[in-house]
Amino acid sequence: MENSQDVFSSNGGCVSDIVTEKYLVESKESASHVQLACSMQHCAFPLDGNELCIWNTKDPSHQLLILREHHQPITAMAFGNKVNPLLICSASLDYVIMWNLDECRKKVLQAYPLLSLFIDAESRQLVTGCADGQLWIFSLMDGHHYRLVARVDLRKKTETFFTRRVKSGLYSQPEESWLPSTSALGKGEQVGVTFPILRLAPCDLSRVPHSACGCLSSENTQCLWIGSSVGLFVFNLANLEVEAALCYKDFHSLSIPLAGSCALRSCSADGKALCLLASLFGGKIAALEVDPAALVVAQQCPRVGQGLSVPASSCVLPTSPLYLGIAKEKSTKAASEQRCAKRNVMKDQFLVFHSKIKSSGYASTPHLTMFSPKTNIKSEGKGPSRHRSSCTWEAYAVDSAVPAKPGPRVAAAPACTRVCCIQYSGDGQWLACGLANHLCLVFDASLTGTPAVFSGHDGAVNAVCWSHDQRWLLSAARDQTLRVWSAHRTEHALLLGKDMFSKPIQSAQFYYIDAFILLSSGPEFQLLKYHIDTCKDEIKRYKQKSKSKLVCRLSMTDAGDMTCLSAVNDFYSHIVLTAGRNRTVEVFDLNAGCSAAMIAEAHSRPVHQICQNKGSSFTTQQPQAYNLFLTTAIGDGMRLWDLRTLRCERHFEGHPNRGYPCGIAFSPCGRFAACGAEDRHAYMYEMGSSTFSHRLAGHTDIVTGVAFNPSAPQLTTATLDGKLQLFLAE
Repeated sequence: MENSQDVFSSNGGCVSDIVTEKYLVESKESASHVQLACSMQHCAFPLDGNELCIWNTKDPSHQLLILREHHQPITAMAFGNKVNPLLICSASLDYVIMWNLDECRKKVLQAYPLLSLFIDAESRQLVTGCADGQLWIFSLMDGHHYRLVARVDLRKKTETFFTRRVKSGLYSQPEESWLPSTSALGKGEQVGVTFPILRLAPCDLSRVPHSACGCLSSENTQCLWIGSSVGLFVFNLANLEVEAALCYKDFHSLSIPLAGSCALRSCSADGKALCLLASLFGGKIAALEVDPAALVVAQQCPRVGQGLSVPASSCVLPTSPLYLGIAKEKSTKAASEQRCAKRNVMKDQFLVFHSKIKSSGYASTPHLTMFSPKTNIKSEGKGPSRHRSSCTWEAYAVDSAVPAKPGPRVAAAPACTRVCCIQYSGDGQWLACGLANHLCLVFDASLTGTPAVFSGHDGAVNAVCWSHDQRWLLSAARDQTLRVWSAHRTEHALLLGKDMFSKPIQSAQFYYIDAFILLSSGPEFQLLKYHIDTCKDEIKRYKQKSKSKLVCRLSMTDAGDMTCLSAVNDFYSHIVLTAGRNRTVEVFDLNAGCSAAMIAEAHSRPVHQICQNKGSSFTTQQPQAYNLFLTTAIGDGMRLWDLRTLRCERHFEGHPNRGYPCGIAFSPCGRFAACGAEDRHAYMYEMGSSTFSHRLAGHTDIVTGVAFNPSAPQLTTATLDGKLQLFLAE
């Protein structure tokens, strides 16, 4: 057989004229099974798995355009049919992204210079400001390797600042009127106005009287001045929010409406700040004296939520829905016990129901073969008893170590079956999880043995909740039903059907120490009083004897759909926290039976989970700890709030969560918060830092849920592919 090169040479041609290798790229990941793409002038291929590379064949410099947004390996790509604009679509397991190459190339070519730099010694952070209005914050702590804590767009933060104040009634005009005017542009022209960060300087708010500005905690005195071309800003490094804004053009006595250069200095004597401005147009230079205390106090939102507290501070009012719901509890319970005792006298008189008569089928419940999880733990003998945990539990100390050591891992479901939610029982001995395959499973807290299986839903189980006494397990699914199960017998005791809810149930839980069931569906949440009758009547065994009654229903102020809710069940509390698709968090007081306060623009996107600090490790001298709660939204990190002030105390950044709703959790000791992420890690944060302290690896897919054990320093994570991973204290 002849060599192909010899064949070409014998015909008078040159091999180099026939085929030429124009470009070669080495990738760390193989692209052998990836759908590549070519257009008239461009080639597209993946680099290192999740980076999209565009090569312009007409570019003599062979400069690659690298686009980074995917977290999972890119599997396919395709160019659009039009040349202008030239579009390319890339797909991976996490995203399908449409790119405009012209816009992408413009952003790459824009080199915004670094204009200012500031080092905060207290938080050990490096802050830089750029000409495009971006604030970059890096950690200088040992072992963090100059980790990026957050990137902040000053313009967007300013818009949020004024939006909240307009909605609170502090300002009457929309926030756009404050932004620089573009009326001088021609018709149809638009411009993206940025706030160049000209100077960064420390801002001392320690001299602000607490009585005059009590809504700013000591943590929030960790602020800095931002000098921009359009104004001065007081920026909070803890919660990454603008606390106050001074626009030059709003003060007619000022000679410079638009600055080109700025210098700032805080005066320690009287607490005021000296600002030196140079006009962007013209030769004017002006010196300003600014009182930060007066500026901050004048622009704080009204304290609508003042006096709110998660622990109940007063008795239940006679007009409260809670009072109406529990008034008949004792009489109903006594009557039920009498009926149950009467039926028990006659229960064993029917021969057909004797346990020896197996043909009747009534002596045992139907059996269903379920998926048997595989663990990486070798065990001898039988698994743990359903009535006793195999673990020895200790009190959760406030100074407990971080649970960052990998422990057992279990496959809760077959591959590609998502774990939607997880929750520990109050005693920390059992872990319940809801799955996308319509099942609920209950594991021993050590993740060993065979789990108990609860089957009956016809949709993904998106909420599970233990009762305070651990006797009952509540589950809600996408099939618009809610079930209450007997935790020890894996049979449902109460079923609330589709006819009760207009939309799927987003959140559901026990409330008021198991006196009520609280759930959200559509734009409202419902408070249900329920009664579970466990006595068996073998003649009518399929007829549900447990009952529920609607006590009240409340809707959000704008009647938008609720995305989640949260309330405390471990002690008496009148407070219910809700979140809506309008990006607000609304607080309801069920003692008054109405909305009590609202946080506008809580996140840049709708909140998908609220997590309250329900830890039992706080002493009676620390009741304020129960007023802290966490919220999270896709692409906007995790935030810590204080109910008493309705303020964001800290913004936690650093975990990638741009396209999938990942879970969050509060540690029982109140020192840590955890969250899942799309990069197959779980992240642990300390309350005093905005960047993570530990990154927990070893997961095989997106971490969809996290849960702290309330009785031991342990953390369990759940993933998109149906795995549960236990982490122990180091």
